[in-house]
Amino acid sequence: MLPLITLEEHYTSPKVREAYPEIREQYAKFPPHIASKLESLGNERIRDLDNGNVFLQVISHGPGNISPSVCSAANDDLASAIARSPTRLAGFAMLPMSKPGAAVKELERCVTKLGFVGALVDNHVEGEFYDAERFWPIFEKAQELDVPIYIHPSPASDSMMEYYKGNYDDSVALALSAYGWAWHTETGLHVLRLFASGMFDRFPKLKIVIGHMGEMLPFQLDRVFAIAERWGKRERVLREVWRNNIWITTSGMFSLAPLACLLQTTTIDHVLYSVDYPFSSNEKGLAFLEEIRKSGLIAGADLELFAYKNAENLLGVKARSS
Repeated sequence: MLPLITLEEHYTSPKVREAYPEIREQYAKFPPHIASKLESLGNERIRDLDNGNVFLQVISHGPGNISPSVCSAANDDLASAIARSPTRLAGFAMLPMSKPGAAVKELERCVTKLGFVGALVDNHVEGEFYDAERFWPIFEKAQELDVPIYIHPSPASDSMMEYYKGNYDDSVALALSAYGWAWHTETGLHVLRLFASGMFDRFPKLKIVIGHMGEMLPFQLDRVFAIAERWGKRERVLREVWRNNIWITTSGMFSLAPLACLLQTTTIDHVLYSVDYPFSSNEKGLAFLEEIRKSGLIAGADLELFAYKNAENLLGVKARSS
């Protein structure tokens, strides 16, 4: 059985819940077993890792526009948990993205002092995407530190929500704005915005990770490659940026059809296994890995790359049991 490394795996910090009542209310809506797993950085989480043959889980905090001081406190708590289980847990930093200067300092602190392997950030800050140059020092620092930034879907802002409302119940609009559609399309759009802005020419060694089989981009990729050539002169075309600067995880997606599309548009060394724990279970991920193996879509040495070696190469970690 292959050792597994997972990269889009979540927890919630009591420091964040205490400081932000709206976030506390959001997490209170989750089923009790999900809330318990989100809060656990100890025995329950380790048992779940064992049940899914996950040797190393890279943990990140859920979405929110969080202050620098609360981000630091939450990152310190995560670092303490990692120190108790250093062979099983690793961390992506939570950054105060609305305060780019503070985010730069926190990213450097988390990587150089706490040993984190990168950062996971929301897809936007109250509707503002990171192609705005005020955010670029964060990506410059990530390139300097040689760590990836994982861009994760996040809830629509109030202004964005209006776009998803229609001749149906607001609960439908909420689903369309989030897990039912826009979480993925908006994150895919974000990658294209970063390219169009020239960020990848400014930071040619920047490493960006996106989840969910590529946030719908693989299906449209050939069309977008051609259209992006009209977006102004670039040192590198989108095809080259996609090949060299973007890594994709399978988080939360357990279907062979989108995986086949992803593998036809992306080299195997940039495709990584992930689960989206605890919203998806490690056992479900393990069953999907077996389905992949039986299908032959990924086999032999490529299956090892997908399961853990790509993550080792990207993050500088090792898959090893306790």
